[in-house]
Amino acid sequence: MEANMMEQNKDNRQVYFVGGGLASLAGAAYLVRDCGFSGKNIHVLEGMNILGGSNDGAGSPVQGFVCRGGRMLNEETYENFWELFNSIPSIEQPDISVTDEILAFDHEHPTHANARLINKDGEVLDVMSMGFNTADRLAIGKLMIAPEEKLDNLRICDWFAHTPHFFETNFWYMWQTTFAFQKWSSLFEFRRYMNRMMFEFSRIQTLEGVTRTRYNQYESVILPLKAYLDKFDVDFGLKCVVTDLDFDENEGITVTAIHYTQDGITDNMIQLHEGDLCIVTNGCMTDNATLGDLHTAAPLIADKPMSGELWAKIAAKKEGLGNPAPFFGRPEETNWESFTVTMQGNKLLKMIEKYSRNVPGSGALMTFKDSSWLMSIVVAAQPHFKDQPADQTIFWGYGLYTDKVGDYVKKPMRDCTGEEMLIELLHHLHFEDQLDEILSDVINVIPCMMPYIDAQFQPRKMTDRPAVVPAGSTNLAMISQFVEIPEDMVFTEEYSVRAARIAIYTLLGLDKKICPVTPHQYDVRTLFKAFNTTYR
Repeated sequence: MEANMMEQNKDNRQVYFVGGGLASLAGAAYLVRDCGFSGKNIHVLEGMNILGGSNDGAGSPVQGFVCRGGRMLNEETYENFWELFNSIPSIEQPDISVTDEILAFDHEHPTHANARLINKDGEVLDVMSMGFNTADRLAIGKLMIAPEEKLDNLRICDWFAHTPHFFETNFWYMWQTTFAFQKWSSLFEFRRYMNRMMFEFSRIQTLEGVTRTRYNQYESVILPLKAYLDKFDVDFGLKCVVTDLDFDENEGITVTAIHYTQDGITDNMIQLHEGDLCIVTNGCMTDNATLGDLHTAAPLIADKPMSGELWAKIAAKKEGLGNPAPFFGRPEETNWESFTVTMQGNKLLKMIEKYSRNVPGSGALMTFKDSSWLMSIVVAAQPHFKDQPADQTIFWGYGLYTDKVGDYVKKPMRDCTGEEMLIELLHHLHFEDQLDEILSDVINVIPCMMPYIDAQFQPRKMTDRPAVVPAGSTNLAMISQFVEIPEDMVFTEEYSVRAARIAIYTLLGLDKKICPVTPHQYDVRTLFKAFNTTYR
């Protein structure tokens, strides 16, 4: 092991990461931590002007803050995430790790939602019962024992077609909005979530399993990881859009060159030499995300998603690199929209706190189940941004059905300004009698349209997602929410970190264990709790 690491230091092999999201940054950390790589030989090529991928948080006290979404963490199932960040020092408390920092904050601010589902009359519903009937239970039971090879291209609604009641249960509304599933989402992914999150099934009504960061994920996760990598002089190239890869013409998969655009120059090329590696983010769920503001709707622009375009080009050149068409070809099925509200003072948050019986940071999602947009909101612990003044408060929400006309604002969500989204929300909260007073405190409401945010949940064949290291590859790996990792579930921080770890250890032949998927679905106590939950 030590001899191998010393050998790595002797040579001048270069590693190129295409994309600057969590997976690439994690991969770079594994290279310096476990493989003895010089940071100067590690290059992260990011098409945007900021690192972090879908882990974001931005804005200012003047313009308002924005979270495109919130990436839920989970203490029991994010095995590699916690292991990696146990090596990354906190920025604010350098004597402890990011893992310790997050878990300590979460334990001090436990989640226990008291207003998980709300009906059209503004009544908080009792969701202790999942609401299943016998047909629902049988369908779920059969799905859990069905072999995955028989689920190619199936949707959730295909499986439950004979028991449509399933989609009216408390369980479906809570599970759907917690993880952003649609009825037409992949049955593969739904089943994997049921297995992977079996531990959470019995407490889905309170969301006690949600692990929170102190601030937004960009500041709590990405910035400490970036600071760690900066100490090793890792090379970061921003506004560097990789447009194509060249491959050796022989059998197998060997990348020989990377083509990219930067600073207006379109014909840049990096030549790869023997021993160099190319690790590609082959899909990004926040491709083509657009922002609006208080008086402007966020446009839906679905053409030419940056990562999807690159994936299509390279998949056409070599077999075994997957098929992006099911994921990046149907934006009407894969979009949803979020909005972030920045307020002067805490009047609205105090009203929501009284209504929900949850202090900020303790309630997780509140879902308005009869909303035509299927709107949910999240009130995080304040402040949620380091630059957020003490006299400002923020929260965010999202809607799954952006093509539907609002119940109070008679426009499709996707055509609404930030102000109109807030007005729709205030009516669902039945705060309309104080509408003008609340609106007078608004600094900004920033909508964010994301055409491909649910792309990883699209119906697919097992072969549509490539392996992290495709068969026959000598120097190429793919890391994203669009690679195939048996048993694990997409749309998670863990999936990105696990993919990166698999990529690095496999390409470099490192004899070091990757934390396995914890088999909660085989634990007798967990199974017993889950079984009892179906009859609540």
